[in-house]
Amino acid sequence: MQQLGGSASITEQEDTVAANLRLSEKEIAEIHRGTRTKLSYRLAWARNYLKRFGLLENSTRGVWSLTPEGSKCKSVDKEEIKRVVVAMQSDKSSERESSDTADDAEPTWEDCLLEIIRGISPAAFERLCQRLLRESGFIHVEVTGRSGDGGIDGKGVVRIGGLLSFHVKFQSKRYKGSVGASVVRDFRGAMDGRADKGLLITTGTFTREARAEAQRDGARPIDLVDGEELVEKLKQLRIGVDVQQKVIEEVVIREDYFKTL
Repeated sequence: MQQLGGSASITEQEDTVAANLRLSEKEIAEIHRGTRTKLSYRLAWARNYLKRFGLLENSTRGVWSLTPEGSKCKSVDKEEIKRVVVAMQSDKSSERESSDTADDAEPTWEDCLLEIIRGISPAAFERLCQRLLRESGFIHVEVTGRSGDGGIDGKGVVRIGGLLSFHVKFQSKRYKGSVGASVVRDFRGAMDGRADKGLLITTGTFTREARAEAQRDGARPIDLVDGEELVEKLKQLRIGVDVQQKVIEEVVIREDYFKTL
């Protein structure tokens, strides 16, 4: 986090940690459960521990940053952090979450929601992406999904500040694994000359090469939304998801919504 200037998105964290640890593409893409990689899962636990310890905080936009205490901290003792966080737990279920057997914990709401989305039809997933874009401020959002259209599933227009408009083509991929660089290249080729921006949405993850290809110098940039970002956005926009405000946030998935798409 200090290397990234004190704040970072989850994607930036994952890319930096992977580079620092010199992880191979195979190690980065290794799946923990569903479509979530082991790297993503373990970094989520690390953020959770560091947040409870008072070194990290996060905004509603998904950006994590160092607290004032975290900014002063040059190194951490993971065993000390574990002892302190475990001691904070007030019940046995929370204590189990903080144990070394975290890999055996119950599926999270994110895992459950991704599993539901992967079970809906391709046409329903396209309509879900259409609703997501509309709720995010896009206008004239259409689902095309025509065969022979180079994989382009839809289009829309996003307005910035009420003055500038950008035409966007989007592609939706219900992947269980990782989307590779070739998919990004093919999508860029299909939308070339037909839109200002491209948006690729998947229930899976993107390989490091895919992310690099999406932002390659000299090529039209493609914005990427992976499974974790997708379900978090659905939660923020309350699309098929209700959030019950309790002492501890509880996310309730409305399965009936996805069945009616």
